[in-house]
Amino acid sequence: MMNLKLSIFSLAAVLLGACSNQATGQKGREVPLASTLDSVSYGVGSDVGNNLRMNLKQAGLDSLNLDAMFAGMRDAMDSVERISPDQVKAVVQAYMMEAQKKQMAEQQLKDEASLAEGKTFLAENGKKAGVVTTASGLQYEVLKAGTGAKPTAEQTVKVHYKGTLINGKQFDSSYDRGEPAEFPVNAVIPGWTEALQLMPTGSRWKLWIPSELAYGQHGAGADIPGNSTLIFEVELLDIVK
Repeated sequence: MMNLKLSIFSLAAVLLGACSNQATGQKGREVPLASTLDSVSYGVGSDVGNNLRMNLKQAGLDSLNLDAMFAGMRDAMDSVERISPDQVKAVVQAYMMEAQKKQMAEQQLKDEASLAEGKTFLAENGKKAGVVTTASGLQYEVLKAGTGAKPTAEQTVKVHYKGTLINGKQFDSSYDRGEPAEFPVNAVIPGWTEALQLMPTGSRWKLWIPSELAYGQHGAGADIPGNSTLIFEVELLDIVK
């Protein structure tokens, strides 16, 4: 489960600071650090606490009774058993299931709000001059008309692009990396696959892609939340032979 290995660097920092004769906790608790063993013990506790804090956050458990938790840790160190392991397992599993349900409900509300926001945005955007809406719901505007061939789904293209959310937050840009991207037309999100096959080489288009033609309910990593409508500026540089 949790990696409780002591970080050498955090331990060294504690030992270097051991010239102080006490450590002050978050709530003003003062623990004397009178010896190297005291400092080592404090370093172990600090490292365990950091690992525990990250694991609890990932599990959605950010409101534990710390005094009870520390009592449980001390009992375990002293081989004292106030609650049987089976009881502990049952209580924790039940609590985790409830916490997970709550998280899922909260996430669903966020996803529904994002989906509604995207639909409203696209409905208004589609009314603007120069914006074309396809049968799938993809929207595009021709910023520069190319004269080259249009790629097929099986071909590989070279493109420059920038991607943002509808709130303007940028999540990706080949321009910032200083190098265009190459990929098969049929190996990207559906909105891109559709748009690229409509673009003559040499074109630069602006795309508005509804979530169902992008990353859908699950989103993509930390930068693209679920049900996000995406905006891209795409420059089709070449069809790779």
